[in-house]
Amino acid sequence: MLRWFVVILLALLLLSWLSPWLQKIGLGKLPGDLRFRLFGREWNVPLASTLLLSVVANFVAKII
Repeated sequence: MLRWFVVILLALLLLSWLSPWLQKIGLGKLPGDLRFRLFGREWNVPLASTLLLSVVANFVAKII
């Protein structure tokens, strides 16, 4: 279980580091991504981007 925690933590750190670059190429702005303002703060819920990245990661895992 500790191994999965470390893997998830590293994946989140990597995604947060790559977030500005991913937004430049269009991820986070797909039609299924939700963006709204609540309590004076802008919130992003990237549903379509998450699905797209999951499909790509699955495809890469199948190849390797």
